[in-house]
Amino acid sequence: MSRGLRPLRVGNASGFYGDRFSAFEEMLTGGPLDVLTGDYLAELTMLILGRDRLKSPELGYAKTFLRQLERSLGLARERGVRIVANAGGLNPAGLADAIRALAAEAGVPVSVAHVEGDDLMPFAEGALTANAYLGGAGITACLRAGADVVVTGRVTDAALVSGAASWWFDWAPDDHDRLAGAVVAGHVLECGTQSTGGNYSFFTAHDVRRPGFPLAEIARDGSSVITKHPGTGGIVSVGTVTAQLLYETQGPRYLGPDVTARLDTVRLAQAGADRVAVTGVAGEPPPPTLKVGVTRIGGWRNEVVFVLTGLDIEEKAALVQAQLADALSQVATADWTLARTDHEDARTEETASAMLRLVVRDPSPDRVGRTLTSEAVELALASYPGFHVTSPPGPAQPYGVFTSSTVPSATVPHVAVLPDGTRHPVPPVPVRPVPVRPVPVRPLPPLQARPDAPGSGAGTRPAAPAGPGAAGPTVRVPLGRLVGARSGDKGGDANIGVWVESDEAWEWLHTTLTVGELQALLPETAGLPVTRHPLPNLRALNFTIAGILGDGVASAHRFDPQAKALGEWLRARHVDVPARLLPTHLPLTPEGTTP
Repeated sequence: MSRGLRPLRVGNASGFYGDRFSAFEEMLTGGPLDVLTGDYLAELTMLILGRDRLKSPELGYAKTFLRQLERSLGLARERGVRIVANAGGLNPAGLADAIRALAAEAGVPVSVAHVEGDDLMPFAEGALTANAYLGGAGITACLRAGADVVVTGRVTDAALVSGAASWWFDWAPDDHDRLAGAVVAGHVLECGTQSTGGNYSFFTAHDVRRPGFPLAEIARDGSSVITKHPGTGGIVSVGTVTAQLLYETQGPRYLGPDVTARLDTVRLAQAGADRVAVTGVAGEPPPPTLKVGVTRIGGWRNEVVFVLTGLDIEEKAALVQAQLADALSQVATADWTLARTDHEDARTEETASAMLRLVVRDPSPDRVGRTLTSEAVELALASYPGFHVTSPPGPAQPYGVFTSSTVPSATVPHVAVLPDGTRHPVPPVPVRPVPVRPVPVRPLPPLQARPDAPGSGAGTRPAAPAGPGAAGPTVRVPLGRLVGARSGDKGGDANIGVWVESDEAWEWLHTTLTVGELQALLPETAGLPVTRHPLPNLRALNFTIAGILGDGVASAHRFDPQAKALGEWLRARHVDVPARLLPTHLPLTPEGTTP
């Protein structure tokens, strides 16, 4: 069956710069594909590539991708698989030239195209990189021109898939529902094995030791089936796909340069073993602006981790902090964190120890360099008993800052450079008023006020809710015995998506997990702006926590700088859950139940 008359089979072989090296070869040999994508760019990656470009203007792309093609380019050509990747980073033209040289040396006749125009440098004073997030139309143009390999700079992660789908089905720019369906499929695929059991809350129920990479079978109407090659590890379930849908998203409208996808319209259904159908996705016109990601060198940082063992942990921490107070008085910021990893009457020295972490930042490398860390080590014989640190003193390291802004779409020169060298300008998508139309969603249960919400005068200890699902006995258990979660970063903000698997549990979750309850369970979020977005069709809530990551991942503001484990911390907090909602293998105990 010819292109456009059957579903597009598009796979993913990379979710980040440093993902499984063998994945390209595995995806090409594991089963039939039409297009193979690779996502290499993240906020931190742009900073890394920016520093590479400072060393040499010939750099700035993901070198790993080129090494993967050494083993896979001929295989892809033999099997008729097109390759689309954003590995071009800050230098897509340079990567395209390197691929042509590789192909010539290997004797593989492939045509190579690239997409550029996203690089907006010089953007602002002090910027290291500034890149607009382009859509998939440039990719579509390259594939229409016969490209076997398309490399891009900064496009949205989902554009790798939606651009390929637009080529395959010859969609028009105003096919909003179809494009939105492809964007949702692209979002599910973009992080590789996160949709096939990787980083999955309920991993203990499956064999996820080596999950296979995902693929989507996208139909002409934009619906899709998420699956993986036969015989590969992991699991594709409604749960794994839900988890990835919630990853690093904000409100119900998933804004993109080609289309706005309505996440509150997505419906998932198990369509067989390792097959999940994605239907019902509604699309709206894109916004008139493009997001611009900007990285800067924010300053210099250093850290020392002191090991505190045995008794008097708090007093030991106070002593070393007092001893270094004068040395830190001239430093811009100095953050102390005491992690009580110690256990009473521990059977090993390691489990008897706590970690005291000092992180210093300053515009000058001298104030947080080896002189400062040496002062910390000089305390070795003059401080608390058992003094030692986890590593020797080191020099200051630069850290990055990520910010984002927007620019009018029409001001960004989106260009597809076709295999024959022709420069094809990609016009901005026409922006029209958002149509008002009913969107079918699962109805929300009534949201009832909680007596223990912040500001009510009650304490912050989570209590049993008064809403749906609360009748009958409750048991105090970790929230994660019932609820799955996935969290991640967007600049200095973080998101936590949580979901459940039944309508009855959804009624309880929606009523119980308010913003106030989240802040009570996660005290580090108290005082920060938190926004809650219900997604009833997914039985999910999505929380955005503004500013919790400071200046973004590269600044290492938190112990978990990308908020990858924020959701798992939430799942570990104890709450009162209606006993009838819990899995039957969790027995009630007299001390764990409430009437």
